[in-house]
Amino acid sequence: MKRIVVLFAFLSGVICFVFAQSEQLPLRGFCIAAPDAGHLDAFVKFIDEELAPRKVNTLVLRVDYNYQYTSHPELKDEGGLSKIDVKKLVDICRKHSIRLIPQVNLLGHQSWAGHVGNLLRVYPEFDETPNVKMPEKYHWPNADGLYCKSYCPLHPGVHKVVFDLMDEICDAFQTDAFHAGMDEVFYIGHDSCTRCAGHDKAELYAGEVNAIRNHLALKNRQLWIWGDRLIDGKSTGIGAWESSMNNTYRAIDLIAKDVMVCDWHYDRPDQTPVYFAMKGLSVVTCPWRKPDCAVAQTQDMVRLRKYSTPEMKNRYQGMMQTVWSGANSFLDEFYGKKEAGPESESACFKALFDEINKTL
Repeated sequence: MKRIVVLFAFLSGVICFVFAQSEQLPLRGFCIAAPDAGHLDAFVKFIDEELAPRKVNTLVLRVDYNYQYTSHPELKDEGGLSKIDVKKLVDICRKHSIRLIPQVNLLGHQSWAGHVGNLLRVYPEFDETPNVKMPEKYHWPNADGLYCKSYCPLHPGVHKVVFDLMDEICDAFQTDAFHAGMDEVFYIGHDSCTRCAGHDKAELYAGEVNAIRNHLALKNRQLWIWGDRLIDGKSTGIGAWESSMNNTYRAIDLIAKDVMVCDWHYDRPDQTPVYFAMKGLSVVTCPWRKPDCAVAQTQDMVRLRKYSTPEMKNRYQGMMQTVWSGANSFLDEFYGKKEAGPESESACFKALFDEINKTL
């Protein structure tokens, strides 16, 4: 009997140790544009042979209009992923217990450079700034303050369309979460908008976050967003890109507390996860292409979880590598088909997960 008790105590200790180690960083994520159909199998292979062995447990795929939508076929990209294509992604992620989350950019990022995105191209009436014309040759800064177009959150028809897209893509990905983007929103509450002019920008932003969150909650799905619009760029000195200079930051006190915040900082390990956690929000830190920064951010996240109260600890969810070059380009870089410097997405990815796996 004594041997049995000792053995039980030993096994319990091992189990507790393993559990504690695995809880160092509950969320270990990777965010990238969804591949095109022609490169889908190569990407599935990458999930199987590279993401899973690195213990990635969350995959955010930026889909946008790269899917054959049936609810609004007028918005789909030519050659977008089919249901069968998406099922391959669902199956490989399920095989490795990877949470698969699709993203469609909502509110901001409705244009890029000199091109209008599908939503405003098909539904120009949704444009927050119809008076701002797309330039033949884009440059920043410009007289119109144009970075990316936004849709008007108060337009009476916009939510019917975007909610249809959300529902369809979430069903196709068989997911319990959706990433709405909502980063770098420079056009909001614009003076030229007949509906939004004069409205508080923080209230407009929070209203859109909560409207999307509430719709997802009808089917027990969680909203994810980028966190930059919720940080005061003036008082922190972080600036207009990774934080807000147009007063949307006050929305942090107005949005639902079950929204997941993806806190991206690419050049410096800013300590903003503490800010989000103290506001009652769960947060994941997101690096891009600087390995040293990603390693420091990972160490910070581990330290925050170690020295926080139980209430705060669970809000520090983990790390998520972001890739902005596209799936095909990233795979070429990762597998050495094109040159990658010491500060590159693939180098950052490898350094990040090397550091993460030291904690597991």
